Parts: sequence; C-alpha cells; structure tokens
Amino acid sequence: MRSLLGLVLLLGLVACDGGPPRLSARIDAGPGADAAAVAPPDASAPPDAGAPVDPGEIEACRAVDVLFVVDDSASMSDQQASLIASFPGFVRGMREQLGSAPSFHVGVATSDAYRANAPGCTAIGDLVTQTGGGGASNTSCGPFNSGGRFMSDAEPDLSARFACAAQVGTGGDDDERVMRALLDAVSPARNAPGACNAGFVRPDSLLVIVLISDEDDVRDGCTDESGFERCESYGSGGLPDDWFAEISEHRDPASVVVLSLIGRRAGNPCGAVVASRLLGFARRFGDNGYVGDVCAESYDTFFREALPVIGDACVNLI
Repeated sequence: MRSLLGLVLLLGLVACDGGPPRLSARIDAGPGADAAAVAPPDASAPPDAGAPVDPGEIEACRAVDVLFVVDDSASMSDQQASLIASFPGFVRGMREQLGSAPSFHVGVATSDAYRANAPGCTAIGDLVTQTGGGGASNTSCGPFNSGGRFMSDAEPDLSARFACAAQVGTGGDDDERVMRALLDAVSPARNAPGACNAGFVRPDSLLVIVLISDEDDVRDGCTDESGFERCESYGSGGLPDDWFAEISEHRDPASVVVLSLIGRRAGNPCGAVVASRLLGFARRFGDNGYVGDVCAESYDTFFREALPVIGDACVNLI
C-alpha cells in the first residue's frame, strides 16, 4: 500500500483534488492537427473518471522506470527550465510523505544523437550522464548511485542529479527524432549487460515515458518544394502504428504509460508545432496515454493530472 503511494507521488508533484478525463477527451489539437490522431470525447466515462486513485484500494507495482525524452533543439530552453523546476516538488513529496517508496529508475535521453555525452555512448537513445554546449549544464552528472547511467531511488540528491541531466541545452538538431530516441532507449539491445543503458528498463516494471518537444517527429524521406526534391531531413522510421508495433515486440503495451508534453493546437504562445504524429502514438496506448501543453508556464499541473493514468496502469499491470 505504501509502495503504491510512492508510485503515485513519483509522477505527481503534490496530491491532487481531481483531474481531467482520459486521453480521448484531453486531445484537442485544433487547426492543423492530424485528424487520425485526435479521438472524440468519451461520453461513457463516469463523472469521476479523472479522480486520483485511492492507494488504499489497490496493490502496488513492484518497480517503475521513468524515461524523459527531452527535445534539445534551439527553441527548448524555457521548456527544459520548466521541467527542471517541476522536478523538486516530486522529490519533496516522496521523501516527506513516505516511509518507503517503490524501486524506481529515472533516465534522460535527447531527441537526436548527443555528442556531449560520455565517450562511447553518444548515439540517439543513450542515456545522458554529462552535458555540453549552449544552454546546457555543462558538467558531468554522475556517477549515479544506481551504478549505471541512470538515477534511482538510492540517489541522495535526486533533484540536483536530474537538473544536471535534464538541462541538455539547445544545440541539438532541428530535425527532432523523439520517437527514435524513445524506441532505442528502451530497446532490449540498449539495456543489455555492457550496453549504454544497461539495467535501466526492467522486464517487470511499469515503464513511464515522458516526451517533451515543441516540434513533431520529423517526417521520413524527401520533400518536393517548388519542383525541387530535398532530402535533408530524416525521421524515426515509420508512423505511429509502426512505433507502437516496435515497442510491443518486447513490451506489453499495458505496462507502458506515455505522457506527452507537446504542441496541441496552432497559434499557441510558444510557437510549438502541432505534433500530430506524437499525438497519434500516445493515442495507441488508450487510457495509458496522456497529453499536456508544452507551452504551459509550469508543468506541475500536468504531472498532477496524470496521476489517475499512472494509478490505473498499475492496477492493470498486476
């Protein structure tokens, strides 16, 4: 019982007094969105469908692995700061209100290959252990107490470690490959003994993925502009159905939660692009998907409102 409370607080910053409906009612991409990625509101949902799960009513998940995929392109400075600012609240809540917590891992990856990372682990999907470049923390963030390239509940100052790793800077490619970073980071090959992410994703864990980007995943292939074919961009390979199939090859989708801080509608205050493909990927997970606004001044509310999604996923995992 106490372990589940740790899970609930892991992705929430403070206790909530009621959240919004599930993903199907939350996606409101507005003009310019891919209609296939937007689901209609679920009229059959009960009035309290967004209420936080009572930890006294369900058992606890044994382990939680949280992957943050952070866009490190030139326009993401404010968004990285908002993410880092929201993180200490979760740490305080966990350590002040719990006597114990579930075993959890926390890792950070970037939306393209991260050349400032430790030598030998600079490919897309490799977890960040050191940063460099404009707007970055420009320091080595480890060693981590987990003994690997990720943080864990054994970290004495998790907030500081996370602030270091999540401030990846703004020197990344403008062709964001958020999905390739995600898929490679959680792949069995990347998590095998001796690999860059060894031990991060555990087979019996609830895998919580947090995507943070103000762009959509770049399209594959070439574009034709005014009669001239341009092949300067490349994507993650495939579309939402393909990405869902790839992760489903080695992971039960019921054990995955996708929390997306992305552009939801055109004309937003931070200039974010409507991320129709990333919306489509989150939608494939049904009630295990949740979408928030990357332009929000604070991400505290987003994490607080995601609590029912995490709690329900835990119930289904057991």
